[in-house]
Amino acid sequence: MLNPKLIKHGLPKVSAPELDTLIQGVRIGSIADISRAITLIESSNPRDVALRRKLIDTLHTSKNQSYRIGITGVPGVGKSTFIESFGLQAIDAGYKVAVLSIDPSSTKSGGSILGDKTRMNELSRHPMAYVRPTASGTHLGGVARSTRESIIICEAAGYDLIIVETVGVGQSEIEVLQLTDFFLLLMLAGAGDELQGIKRGIMESADAILITKADGNNVSQAKRAAQEYKKALHLMPPHEGNWIPKVATVSSMENTGMEIPLSWLKQYRNQTLENNYWWDKRAQQALYWFDEHVKSGFIHKLLIQEDLKKIHQQVRSSVKTLDKDPFIAVDEILMSFEIKLKS
Repeated sequence: MLNPKLIKHGLPKVSAPELDTLIQGVRIGSIADISRAITLIESSNPRDVALRRKLIDTLHTSKNQSYRIGITGVPGVGKSTFIESFGLQAIDAGYKVAVLSIDPSSTKSGGSILGDKTRMNELSRHPMAYVRPTASGTHLGGVARSTRESIIICEAAGYDLIIVETVGVGQSEIEVLQLTDFFLLLMLAGAGDELQGIKRGIMESADAILITKADGNNVSQAKRAAQEYKKALHLMPPHEGNWIPKVATVSSMENTGMEIPLSWLKQYRNQTLENNYWWDKRAQQALYWFDEHVKSGFIHKLLIQEDLKKIHQQVRSSVKTLDKDPFIAVDEILMSFEIKLKS
């Protein structure tokens, strides 16, 4: 394990030999080293770039057999309660479970509560589970910038069921589709018009929908909601891999119906492995992240060149004073870049 004295302000100062020790710690499942490895990849310090690269390059495997699950839902749907109950059920079924929960960051202070370890008290203390809350930062899409690399670290540590819990603030939470094998949408009954509760874009992307809190006086209402969603899904475009989305009701508090999503996961894996969609999807996701990082890398390189950086700052000032339209301003920067490339 790393020397605690090397950790300062939450950013690990790791030399090459210490990184090798950290990698070994991850591979044997050391919780402390898993956490330090994820802290390293979350670091925005330029000093840590080479270390992050070596860490992920060493731990990455081409065809990891783990199961990556994305879970999202409207506020108040009970994501954390469901994940704890589901995670414990998965452990009983033989899985080693990691939960990467993304908490929203304040747009004013940049801070985040990171309270999922408190909300998943029993699961976070289980020896076969690991719960890691992460702030979303400025990254959109319901996940954090480092979530994909965090998945790689958890897989290298032997976790074979990786749950990614999105921020859960609305209809844009579909970037998790580029990280996971199975996308589970949690919904509430009786929270208004069922089919208007969440927009079509996220609903048609779900591999399954669960109506939560189906207990007490809410059972019949939850069943009606499930029927409405089943009808709605028939109107959606067919899923790739020929998977037919499922709908059911569950109660995390009473622990009823929790075996249903596990049976869906088995069905989905068997079907998509048989028709080769499982690995086709993983390949598409890898290309997506390659393209995204190429774009962000070019932007970074563009803005650190002194002459272009100066033009960027000047044009940005014109946008800020409302003297220039943002789209026109971007065109000016791109033209400057093209001129530089030709010179």
